[in-house]
Amino acid sequence: MKQYHDLLKHILANGTRHEDRTGTGTISAFGYQTRFDLREGFPIVTTKRVPFRWVAEELFWFLSGSTDEKDLNARGVDIWAEWATEEQTARFGRGTGDLGPVYGYLWRSFGGDYPQTNGVDQIARLIHEIETNPNSRRLIVTGWNPETCDEVALPPCHTLFQFKIDNGKTLHCQLYQRSADAFLGVPFNISSYALLTHLVAHVCGLEVGDFIHTFGDLHIYSNHIEQVDELLSREPLPLPKLEFVDAEELKGIDGLLNFKFENLKLENYESWGKIAAPVAV
Repeated sequence: MKQYHDLLKHILANGTRHEDRTGTGTISAFGYQTRFDLREGFPIVTTKRVPFRWVAEELFWFLSGSTDEKDLNARGVDIWAEWATEEQTARFGRGTGDLGPVYGYLWRSFGGDYPQTNGVDQIARLIHEIETNPNSRRLIVTGWNPETCDEVALPPCHTLFQFKIDNGKTLHCQLYQRSADAFLGVPFNISSYALLTHLVAHVCGLEVGDFIHTFGDLHIYSNHIEQVDELLSREPLPLPKLEFVDAEELKGIDGLLNFKFENLKLENYESWGKIAAPVAV
């Protein structure tokens, strides 16, 4: 994961001081891109411990269409809890835990009348297009809806992703991320979209290729500088391999939506220890 270290170094070397929505302050750089060849190993940060199960459970939660933080919390993952408090959700007239039209809703019911699921199921459409029109340049899922982005505490940061199929067999994915917390969020985002690419490739009978991660506002929070320095002092370790378990029959859209963490095996993930850092809300 030298790419991740290079990303952090780029911000420190080229970023400028910015005030931000949270009041914390950042060092921010605008516009950056990384590329990971998924055939060379599963991209997960090794210079601090990344909880792969949390990454997977959050992704499965997105794919399910749920926007209820309690559903994610029931999986033992509390990374959305700060945005699901009574204080946060009451700002939009919703109950505790109801995050509003965020990822799950936008992916599975884009343009619908929240909370009704009467919008476009972009994930089902994506899989159908891959299966029936693999040369399409429209294999896109968007998480940005200007009609609803101000109706949630945290509108989607990873904003749009697009797939491309080479030679009818190799699946590539590119993500555009409008805003990226480089220390806490980006390690999750890298592994989440790498996992999504593996899942989509599997259920569509394809091989994985590259994951390209393109950034808008890429930043390090001012209270993460010491943690970044500690991480950069550590030497990256070899990448693990992702394998599927009992997943032969998981095909098509139904297969994608029925994947469980028990179907995943991250072989030989070794890392340095956890580095704690506060979340800016």
